[in-house]
Amino acid sequence: MVKYAILGFGTVGGGLAEVMQDQRERLAAAAGDELELGYILRRRDMSDSPWRDKQVRDFSVIENDPDVAVVAEVIGGVGAAYDYSRRAILAGKSVVSSNKELVATHGLELAALAREHGVSYLFEGSVGGGIPLLRPLSRCLAANRIDEVYGILNGTTNYILTAMDEQGQDFAEALKKAQELGYAEADPTADVEGVDACRKTAILADMSFGYNLDPANIPTTGITSVAAVDLELARALGCTVKLLGRAMRTEGGCRAFVQPHLIPLTHTLASVNGVMNACAIRGSAVGEVIMCGPGAGRHPTASAVAADIADAVRHRNDPMIPDLGRPGGVLEPEERLATPWYVRADAQPDQVRGVFPEARPVYGTTMECGFITESMDRPALEARAAALDCRAAWRVLA
Repeated sequence: MVKYAILGFGTVGGGLAEVMQDQRERLAAAAGDELELGYILRRRDMSDSPWRDKQVRDFSVIENDPDVAVVAEVIGGVGAAYDYSRRAILAGKSVVSSNKELVATHGLELAALAREHGVSYLFEGSVGGGIPLLRPLSRCLAANRIDEVYGILNGTTNYILTAMDEQGQDFAEALKKAQELGYAEADPTADVEGVDACRKTAILADMSFGYNLDPANIPTTGITSVAAVDLELARALGCTVKLLGRAMRTEGGCRAFVQPHLIPLTHTLASVNGVMNACAIRGSAVGEVIMCGPGAGRHPTASAVAADIADAVRHRNDPMIPDLGRPGGVLEPEERLATPWYVRADAQPDQVRGVFPEARPVYGTTMECGFITESMDRPALEARAAALDCRAAWRVLA
């Protein structure tokens, strides 16, 4: 019998307790031992919870219990979550986490500390939620040189863009509905400004290319500037709009960024709608692999954390620590990547053809013109688009 503790008892923490109980026999088989919930760290009262007898408010109780082998950190943020994770590792306990902010900003440090103290540090749920993503990336695709990873990494923004596309809502209407349904927080900044997707992109880049990137250095643009007319024009161009996190290998290092993109309707990602997430991995041997599923939520994320707990227990004598790269990687400018571009401008087709002779102009329901350019980098686009009254400019996934 091996004891584990849950730090935090919100959406994911509550779901984790349920999954661990409902699937206890399956997880015991995966772990090679029975698993027992020892403690739940929560400040607020749990008198109405079936797990109330497991509650503690002082982390030192968990820290000093030698029978606790694994700590599941599902608090979020980098304050208490970082402190508790570090202390747990120093106490000889494996740590598993679904906290993308913590992994993106302090994961390299915590992984090194875990290696030093002979314990596991696992975070499968931090990027793909319920989508098995990091293990396939590091293990199943180990025979590949990973050249690019990209995808829809935030369910809230994907829900909003889907609502705008399918129901003709504007951004404010779609956001309000997402909040009513519980898909968006009262303060949705981290989602709609692309911050959440940026942290996940950093983790994917770290594991794919061997360079540990600071999320603060990754160029990030959210969806707040996406207008209903952009979805209309995209549809007329045979595309839809998605927020993508992208990371790619370059000769001197790597390139990573988060931006709205036009996705051709023929591409698999174009049909990934609502709160679903998807990630594409391009490998040297396998080509392109796309994994799709629920990227967040109570039970999907809990399933990934539960699997990490089982792995940490099974590998008590052979700790599992995914490689988050090394510091000092070169993050090359996003501006120099040449791709086709979607441009929306207050212009007539003949004006567009005079500046972009290869463009495909169309009209939407308004008098604004939307078109797709030939492949070029951002400085070339901006130099030519200066002659037009441009309202939006995003990359097209080629």
